[in-house]
Formats: sequence, structure tokens, C-alpha cells
Amino acid sequence: MQLKKMLRRKRLSAGRAPMILFLCQMISALDVPLDPKLLEDLVQPPTITQQSPKDYIIDPRENIVIQCEAKGKPPPSFSWTRNGTHFDIDKDPLVTMKPGSGTLTINIMSEGKAETYEGVYQCTARNERGAAISNNIVVRPSRSPLWTKEKLEPIILRNGQSLILPCRPPLGLPPPIIFWMDNSFQRLPQSERVSQGLNGDLYFSNVLPEDTREDYICYARFNHTQTIQQKQPISVKVISAKSNRERPPTFLTPEGNASHKEELRGNVLSLECIAEGLPTPIIYWIKEDGTLPINRTFYRNFKKTLQIIQVSEADSGNYQCIAKNPLGAIHHTISVTVKAAPYWIMAPQNLVLSPGEDGRLMCRANGNPKPRISWLLNGVPGEIAPDDPSRKIDGDTIIFSNVQERSSAVYQCNASNEYGYLLANAFVNVLAEPPRILTSANTLYQVIADRPALLDCAFFGSPLPTIEWFKGAKGSALREDIYVLHENGTLEIPVAQKDSTGTYTCVARNKLGMAKNEVHLEIKDATRIIKQPEYAVMQRGGTVSFECKVKHDHTLIPTITWLKDNGELPNDGRFTVDKDHLVVADVRDDDGGTYTCVANTTLDNVSASAVLSVVAPTPTPAPIYDVPNPPFDLELTDQLDKSVQLSWTPGNDNNSPITKFIIEYEDAMHEAGLWHLQTEVSGMQTTAQLKLSPYVNYSFRVMAVNSLGRSLPSEASEQYLTKAAEPDTNPTAVEGLGSEPDNLVITWKPLNGFESNGPGLQYKVSWRQKDGDDEWTSVVVANVSKYIVSGTPTFVPYLIKVQALNDVGFAPEPAVVMGHSGEDLPMVAPGNVHVNVVNSTLAEVHWDPVPLKSIRGHLQGYRIYYWKAQSSSKRNRRHLEKKILTFQGSKTHGMLPGLEPFSHYTLNVRVVNGKGEGPASPDRVFNTPEGVPSAPSSLKIVNPTLDSLTLEWDPPSRPNGILTEYTLKYQPINSTHELGPLVDLKIPANKTRWTLKNLNFSTRYKFYFYAQTAAGSGSQITEEAVTTVDEGKMAMASRQVDIATQGWFIGLMCAVALLILILLIVCFIRRNKGGKYPVKEKEDAHADPEIQPMKEDDGTFGEYSDAEDHKPLKKGSRTPSDRTVKKEDSDDSLVDYGEGVNGQFNEDGSFIGQYSGKKEKEPAEGNESSEAPSPVNAMNSFV
Repeated sequence: MQLKKMLRRKRLSAGRAPMILFLCQMISALDVPLDPKLLEDLVQPPTITQQSPKDYIIDPRENIVIQCEAKGKPPPSFSWTRNGTHFDIDKDPLVTMKPGSGTLTINIMSEGKAETYEGVYQCTARNERGAAISNNIVVRPSRSPLWTKEKLEPIILRNGQSLILPCRPPLGLPPPIIFWMDNSFQRLPQSERVSQGLNGDLYFSNVLPEDTREDYICYARFNHTQTIQQKQPISVKVISAKSNRERPPTFLTPEGNASHKEELRGNVLSLECIAEGLPTPIIYWIKEDGTLPINRTFYRNFKKTLQIIQVSEADSGNYQCIAKNPLGAIHHTISVTVKAAPYWIMAPQNLVLSPGEDGRLMCRANGNPKPRISWLLNGVPGEIAPDDPSRKIDGDTIIFSNVQERSSAVYQCNASNEYGYLLANAFVNVLAEPPRILTSANTLYQVIADRPALLDCAFFGSPLPTIEWFKGAKGSALREDIYVLHENGTLEIPVAQKDSTGTYTCVARNKLGMAKNEVHLEIKDATRIIKQPEYAVMQRGGTVSFECKVKHDHTLIPTITWLKDNGELPNDGRFTVDKDHLVVADVRDDDGGTYTCVANTTLDNVSASAVLSVVAPTPTPAPIYDVPNPPFDLELTDQLDKSVQLSWTPGNDNNSPITKFIIEYEDAMHEAGLWHLQTEVSGMQTTAQLKLSPYVNYSFRVMAVNSLGRSLPSEASEQYLTKAAEPDTNPTAVEGLGSEPDNLVITWKPLNGFESNGPGLQYKVSWRQKDGDDEWTSVVVANVSKYIVSGTPTFVPYLIKVQALNDVGFAPEPAVVMGHSGEDLPMVAPGNVHVNVVNSTLAEVHWDPVPLKSIRGHLQGYRIYYWKAQSSSKRNRRHLEKKILTFQGSKTHGMLPGLEPFSHYTLNVRVVNGKGEGPASPDRVFNTPEGVPSAPSSLKIVNPTLDSLTLEWDPPSRPNGILTEYTLKYQPINSTHELGPLVDLKIPANKTRWTLKNLNFSTRYKFYFYAQTAAGSGSQITEEAVTTVDEGKMAMASRQVDIATQGWFIGLMCAVALLILILLIVCFIRRNKGGKYPVKEKEDAHADPEIQPMKEDDGTFGEYSDAEDHKPLKKGSRTPSDRTVKKEDSDDSLVDYGEGVNGQFNEDGSFIGQYSGKKEKEPAEGNESSEAPSPVNAMNSFV
């Protein structure tokens, strides 16, 4: 309950009515206690309690189970949508819903295919109070496709050369784990010279003769289906060279001097650099603009991979990998940008209100980019939900006022950006309930005396009830100063006494009724050990006894437990426990240690310990060893102003000589109760001459020290007040700084009371200008730490001193320190500002320094303001985006990085001091030269015909200059994905459409397109398209089918079939006699390696996987020829590669795999061209 906490109330007079404690309502929102009996009776909107993950990858060999569980009162009913429309489960015999639940089970093991049920599912749980909805659950079957068949030529190279063995695994779901092994299934050794990259390729910085082998095999392990696929073996032969020319490093991956990497918040950031060279290069990593996080940074793959876990926006920046060998070093800069899917700052919470009350739901999330917040009411967008005068949606907050029971509903908050979404359900439940007390009646509380007592009164009601407590059957008054009422209704007695025993009544009231409950409190005596075990020294072979006598409340039964060194007693008959005693017979050396007696009751426990020391047997009684007894009989003599003599009598040394005495003092005037070290003297002395300070009321005590420790302190000596004297020291940390242009603030660290040496401590503050002839100006101030001198000139050096004085006199002459009066803004702008443009993104600015006197303060540096001139279309913006660079100290030039090419800039320079900035210099303008353009904004292929394709495009979003022309390169792609000859075409810069003619029909082409300025060529954009099929040839094939239906043709075919049958019989007879036919010989000579599944437990190879992995799929249609090729669509035909998810057997027993063509920079989203578009994008936006 969110209630006002009544800490204390004023004491009522004895003659007034019985005293009552009130628990008052402060906040309207209620919390419903998790009490089963209460929850059975209360009406409550639905709440989703369990659901499947947003991205749900299923095993196609098992039934599909999509979870959706919810609670509510009355129990909710469930419904589902699939791909945004109602999913009628009654019409699908394979789909069943769990009774009393929304969980779906799709029985695909008996019949049906997992791909049929791929899609986006959402569950709705509804009752009379509202509807809660689940996340969008994207269901996709896992896939483990085969490698595309390819012919791998042997690789022959010289000793010392670099080498990359490509893996290029099939795109599975989820992606496979890649590793390299040989024919014996042994992992290939890796080192700084040979290692596997993140893309699965095997990199050799330089090859050696021992790298020669014929079985470099790349394996892809698909964990979801527990299968492993293998690539064809690669043969490598290294030829020894007479001389290996050493060379400096170059990067095998990534390419160029710089690259960019984008990662999401919370993921693992993996950066990779692999270099070749001879000798083998070593890789180092640094972060250019900061340090690598210590606890989240890991190096993998012989430091070629840098990983940062739990990456956040603070990890954005430039990371540099450096490859170095004795012949040189190179580096590559990776610019890392960390984006963030939405994450909660404050998710909406359920709200329980009573009729007429006010409340609010808040939903706050963050992300990069900032997520958009939208609200739904019972699954319906807020914009189209029924109007309710009690509800107002204000951005991320819904405000409720004067709610009624009809206002009950379930609200959904959706926070989404381009990287994902969050969905939270929160209900508003308007209840009118009389008070209920949830604490069990007549509960008995037992508490140890002098400890806190807490009496529970858990309650619920709507409106929120007030709570009252009474003591006794007649409502005897509670003494307010010993009671505390907590916001949950609990009554606390901070220090319970015997008279606190009794019956307490809790009463809850609201406008709908009243409820009360009685509880009982008993106060018990504390358990005490009245006879503790004592330290003992025992000879070997002797018997020792420890006593532990316990006193306890007569209603409690204690148990006594003995421990040795905080553990159980040894299981040895020599240890016996008899009532209050522990007896150890025939003592041995290992019996020495600490023995503890623990007394436990149901309410408390106490313990006491003693040490047993075992010594060798001696003819004389063993001495008792202990710390010394405290000294006594302290006396002060020879009392002078600054010294006194202290004498004492040592206590018993307990058979261990005293090595020294420690003398401490107390200053009863300034620091009563605190003891400080005065001095230490030898254990042979019994007197000490002590140096004293003036105006201190001294008391002394002495402690003795031997090899076993120090004694207790002695009794304190008589007090001795020394006479006052002038201070010995002056204040420290004296400084002079101005807070305003016309003042000087003088500060210092004051003396403490001990250093004052007398009453009336004050300070004499003196100052004068450093470079003037003025006399010292002085003022005497009270015991403070600051003085302000007003009316000073701006930023002038001053000489300052602060001297202590008291009623007796002055301290010694203080040291002189220098300070400055306050600063003011600089008066003069830097002059002679000119700009040298270095390149299209960098400029150098020079200026003349300003006169020192005009700075009027401490020079902090110079600050450059610069901004880009806005184009005519953008001049209506409210302000220009100015950038600022500050150069520390007295520098007169600086570099402006990050400029935009082919732009018009304006800048000015200002000097900066501790007060702020001076006036700006006159604006200077400059222009940056042209740069290379960005890629064209879009590229589309339209109007495909038999021999032509038309290209349409949008110019680059950042031309960075004047476009001179476009370059179009294209080449055909055959059915095995091999590229044909490249055609290069120049297109005028003013064109946005171009038609290519004389192309081959039914042929795929790949296009590379980029723009150019005078500075060079920009980034390219690629696309693929297909010309249409020749319908004439298809008609001819149809006519041939018609001829085949003629009678004479059928007779001829029957004769040919009979002849073939006779030949087959002859071949069969020859084969039975031991002959071989050519196909058999081919199979023997060219048997393909078997593809075997991985065992689930240890990753080794076992038997073939279930045939369900290779169920064929229906062949899907191709991309329409008149549509733009989209990144999500597969553009390959299955005509040449067979059908099915994982492939079928060919005539010679080998697998026929399938592949999917993919454009450059395209994400891996599966491997079958026959599939429907993936619903993955549904995860990024809920509505």
C-alpha cells in the first residue's frame, strides 16, 4: 500500500479517550497484496504471465508449441492472430489449444509441414475487465542446407606466400558454427600464422612446406538440428623456394585503411584484423579516443579478434588494429557506432483505483534512435479506442481523473525504433471494496525483552482504509512516544518491555465498511551466560574443564552446543559434555584452540569463548600467561606551563615481561571523550616527562604491553589545565581568488581548538596590490575561514597574509601568498584571422594573439565557432548548427576536421579566460573543394523485355560537388552463378533513366552503378534483374507434345522400349557373371564424402540424421519480371538444382544442394528460393 507513514504523534493527556494511531491515505494508487484468498474474490483484468520469445526458431521435426499463459478474474479467454488476421484454430485439425490456457500445439509430426505455419503470431487474453496482448511471436523453422556442389582445383603456391582458403558455408537458420578439420575428423592446428576468420575462411599469413595436404575440409555445425555439413576437401601444395623474401605486413581482412562497424547495445562487439607478411605479423589493438574497458574486453584468435561484451553507447569510437613485424607496421581504423533497440527506463505498472480517484500510467523507454511511444487500449490503438472522459493520453503518460468502474481496461505501451520494439501490458482496475484484514486472527508474537516488536496488520480496501490500533480489551491508551506505525499497517514497538505484553487490536475503516483483528504479544527474558568459560593453559596429558552456565526465560528451552575453532568438536571419546561443562581428557597439542559455548532458544542465542593453550609438562605448576594487568596509582608532579611529570605503578605482567607503556591524553575542554596518543616509553620506566600545549585541560591514562598484547587502560589521572598562550601557528591553505570582477575572496583553513592556545581566537587578514606602493590593509575577523575585499580593480595580483591571535597575543609573522582579484570577460577579439584549406574535409585556422592586458583574467585558450552556410531550401530553420573547437593555452592556430566537401563555411575566433569568452573576431568565410559523391540514392530495374531492361535511379544524397557523369557496369550471370564479361558504360550526369538493349532473353544480369565528380568516383550501388522468357520457343515445345499423341509415333516408341528392355536383360546376365558397367566404375572412382550428423553430447560424428531433415518443399514462383528486385526476395531458379529444403540424392548417390543468390551487403535470411518472404521485419515494429 502506498500510504503515509505515521512516525510519531503528539502525546495525548491521560484524561482523554483511548489513544488511537491513524494510517492515512496519501497516494491514490493501490497495490493488490499477493494473498490467495483475496485474489480469489477480486475482479481483475487479464495479465500475460508467459509467452514464447519474439524470435521463435522451431525444430521442423517436432510439434510446434507457441506459449501464451495469462491470469485474471474471471479467467480470461484466448484468441490468436496470424500475420495480422484472425487465426481460426477450429478450422485447422492440426492446431489445438491447451484447456484453460492460450498455448497452441501444432501437430506436424503426423502430417503437415513446419513451413506452412511460418508467420507472425499474437495472442490476446480477454475478460470483462479488458484484454491483454502478447508480443509479436515470429515463428520460423530451423534450416541446415547443404553446400552447393563445386569443383575445387588444387592450390599450388611457393613457400612464404599468403593464402586464404574460402569456406562460404550455406546460410542456415540459425547460422552454423564453422570449423576446419581433416579427413580423420581432427581439428586443424591454428596459431598466429594460421587462423580461422569470423567469416569461416582459413587465413595463412605465410605458408610453410608442412602446410601441404589434400584434406582441408570446412565443416558447418547446425546446433538446432544437431547436424554437420562438410565442404569438398581443398588440396594445398607448397613448393619450397630457395630464398624467401621477407616483406612487411599487409591486411588480408579487412580491406583498406578504414572501415565501419555498427553494433547493438548489449550485444558482443567483435572486431577482426588478419594480416599477412614474413615473418608472421603480430596484432595490437587500441582505442583512439579512449581506453578499452578492462572488465569487458577479451582477445580471441591469437589477438586477431577484439571482443567487447555488453557493449554500450560509450563504446562508440575509433578502434585501431596494428599489424607489426620486423620489416614494418600498418594499421586499420574501424569506426564503431553503437545503436540501441528500445529498453525500459520505466515500464508501466498495474494501477488499482477506487471510484472517483485520480491516477496515471507512465511508460518511458530509451534507445538509439529515440523510440516512439504509442498506446493501445485492450489491444486497440489509442487513436481509435472508445472515448473516455476520465482518460487523457499525454505522450508517454496517461492521466486518469474521477475514474469509474467502467474505466477498467488493459493498456499496452509500445516503444519501437528501427532496431526493435518493447511491449508492456498494464491494467487499470477500478474497485469498490470494503476493508479486509489479511493477517491471521489471534496471531501470537513472542519477542525478547529490549528488542523491537513488530505486530502485522496486512490490509486491503478501496478506497484505501485508515488503520487504528488499540491495546487491551477496553482500548487502553498507547503511549505514542514508544510506538511506530509503518505504511503497511505494521505496529512497531522499538524497545519492547515486560509491560508491553498484552492483546492488540487493529481496525481498518473506509466509507464501505470496517474490519478488525486481534493479535497477542508476549515478552520473554533474554538468554544470558552468567558463567563464561575461561582461558586455560594445560600440560599435555592433563584434563581441562570449561564451564558455561546459562540463565534463560522459564518458558523457553535452551540447547547448549560446544564448538572448537568455530567447527564441530572432534569425534573423540576424550571430549565429554556434561550439563554445564565441557571436559577434555588426555590433552594433546592439537587440542589447543578456541572453544565456544553457544546457547540457542527459539527466539535468541548467545555465545562465549575461551582459549586452550597446550604446553609441555613441567615439574612445577604451569604459569598463567596473559596480557598485563592495567597500571594504577597515576600521579602528576612538576607541573609547569608546558610540561608535567607522570608516574605510575605497573600491574602484574602475568609471566610475560612488559615491553613498553603507552600514554594517552584527553582534552576535556575541546574534545571530551576522545583519547589521543601522547607518547610511548620503555617497559623499564615508571615515569615520563610529558610536553604540553597551552590552554588544554589534560587527563592521562597508561596501558602496558607484553608479547601477548596490551592491557586494559588504567584509570584516568587527575585533570591539569595549562595556562593560555599566544598561538604557535598560523592558518594554512591561504588563497586569494575573486568571485566577481571587483572583489578579492581570501580563504584559509582555521586552527582547531587544540591549536588556539587560548580563548578569543581571531584572525588578522592583510592585503595589498603586488605591483603598487600601497601599504598593507588589515582587518581582524572572528574565528571564520573567509573574508571578501570589495572594490578591487579587475584581475590584479595581490599579496595576502593571515595571522592568528587570541586574548594573549599574536602568532608569529605569517608567510605571504599571492592571489588575484576577480576576472572579467576579455575585451579584444583575436586579429588577422585567416584560413588555409588543407583538403575537402580539413582546414587550418591562424590568428594573432590578443594583448595580455585585454584578457583580464587567466588565459584559458582560444575558441573557434564555425558553421556551414545553409542552402536556400534550409534557410527557414530557426538557428544555424554552429560547431565549437577550443584550443588550450596561447596557441595561435588550429585544425578544423570533419568538414563537408564542396561547402561554404563561416568562422570567428574568441579568446577565453576563467570568466568566459571575449568578443568574436570578424567572420571569415572559406570554401571546401569537391569530394567524391555518395552512392546513388536508389536503383530500380523496370519494364523488362526479351532483350532490354530499363534502369531508373535517384542522384546521390551527398554529391559533394558537381556530378560529371554516371558509370554503369553490368555482366550476365549463368545458372551456376558464374559471371560473364563486364560491360562499361558512361551516362551523362543529367540522366535519371537509361534503357539497355540487345540483351539476351531469360538471362540474369548484375549491375554496378556509381556517380563521379571532378574529385573521382563515389560508392557504388548494385542490383540484379532478369530479362523475360522467349514465348515462341515455349509454343514450339507445346506443338511437339501434340505430335507425340499421334498413333504412329506411339507405335514407334513402343518398339524402341522393347529393344531397350532386351538390352537391359543382356546387361543383367553379364553383370551376374562378374562384369562391371561404366556407371558402376564411375561411382567407385568418384564417391562423394558422406555428410553425417553430429552426436548431441560430444560433437563427434554418428549415424545419419532423420530423413525428416530432407523433406522436399513445393517449388515457389520466381520474382515477377516487371517488379523491382527487392533485397528480401530470392532470385534463383530450382530447375537446375532440384527441390527440397536440404537436397535429394542424385544418380551417383551424391547430394544435390540448393543455393540462393544474394546481393552485396545483404543479410543472411535463409537459403531457399521457394520460401515466402521472411516475417523477421515484423519484430522491428509492433504496429
